[in-house]
Amino acid sequence: MRSIRAAAVGAVTMSLALAATACGGGSSTGGGSNDSPKTLTYWASNQGASIEVDKQVLQPELDKFQKQTGIKVKLEVVPWSDLLNRILTATTSGQGPDVLNIGNTWSASLQATGALLPWDAKNFGKIGGKDRFVDSALGSTGAEGKDPAAVPLYSMAYALYYNKKIFADAGIAKPPVTWDELVADGKKISAKGKSVLGAEGGNVSENIHHVFVFAKQHGADFFTADGKPDFTNDNIVAAVKQYVDLMAKDKAIPTGDAEYAQNQSVSDFAKGKQAMLLWQSASSNLKSQGMSDSDYGIAPVPVQSGTPGTGAQVNSMVAGINLAVFKNTKNLDGATTFVKFMTSDDEQKILNTAYSSIPPVKAAQEDAAFNTPANSVLKNTLATSAAALPQVAAESQFETTVGTAVKNLFADAAAGRAVTTESVKAELEKAQQQMPAA
Repeated sequence: MRSIRAAAVGAVTMSLALAATACGGGSSTGGGSNDSPKTLTYWASNQGASIEVDKQVLQPELDKFQKQTGIKVKLEVVPWSDLLNRILTATTSGQGPDVLNIGNTWSASLQATGALLPWDAKNFGKIGGKDRFVDSALGSTGAEGKDPAAVPLYSMAYALYYNKKIFADAGIAKPPVTWDELVADGKKISAKGKSVLGAEGGNVSENIHHVFVFAKQHGADFFTADGKPDFTNDNIVAAVKQYVDLMAKDKAIPTGDAEYAQNQSVSDFAKGKQAMLLWQSASSNLKSQGMSDSDYGIAPVPVQSGTPGTGAQVNSMVAGINLAVFKNTKNLDGATTFVKFMTSDDEQKILNTAYSSIPPVKAAQEDAAFNTPANSVLKNTLATSAAALPQVAAESQFETTVGTAVKNLFADAAAGRAVTTESVKAELEKAQQQMPAA
């Protein structure tokens, strides 16, 4: 969902959003007005190593936009720990920004509130057309069969970052391709006194992203074809257990990571404390923490067997940030113009370079700047082996309930309590009971 999706979504009552359909954020028909044509408020998500870094990246571009259009953009960078709750409050109160970033996995949930401007053919036409965007990014913009609720802004995929020196010291010649190889490599790394693999066990969003991938690799989905939660089927249970077992049984993830929720695992990797990291587009964050590009390699996330691809070979969720407009904006034309600016070929190159993400705009993605070895791994993953999280109205609550279940299981592992098939199923059953009725 982000370049550095910093913290857990937190306790979110998604029924609040569902009850807000077609209220607060504008009527169910049409858009806002142009009563305040010279100003816009923009909520940006925290993409960089800090909020200050984001301001340094974004403010020059907003100044450029003002110079071109005469429209002043008031910027607020919102931490991930607050963003979804802030958005949900805005959908019910109507007191929100004109334009905002949303995690692409939230698109269908926020679409269900009726608060966001739908991007029909007419609105896409105002920003150059829908066909400017890559298909994988468009696949995470809202429920199938409906006009998208947002426009892709940054695209990301998970990769395996590995410390070259730690690997060499442990006698490991290449990054692991399968989870069995990763566990085996981990024993060699542990023998040299280094941690093996970083995780953010207290971050419910990170938990969801990883168990979603493990579920795909086990041939399972968290929802049935008709959108009903199916969290306790045997393959889902096995997938979640395999992920938590990287701490509980395999000793690859340190027990201290059970409490990590604010990018501590990224910092540990940047400081050379651990050998591997599963993360989205981490290069800019690692650089900001003093880690040279030459110190680490980037490889696809491991699979169960074979090589990454579709079906059981999926090794990433389709990560990214979308740009949305509240329907009750007082500057509809300006908001649309701002989206056009932010998704223009030139701005896409500037912004995605700054965040080490991949442009979802085709022309920008083809630029030579995005053909580095690191970007090649991410681009190939997005094109061939990534899958979108479920585009269902209850997706955000799914993130919260299942992500919290995994958090609880990591806490058990860290405390030395047994993580069994039965305990995993019990946690997932509790999560499913908290989901809204289909």
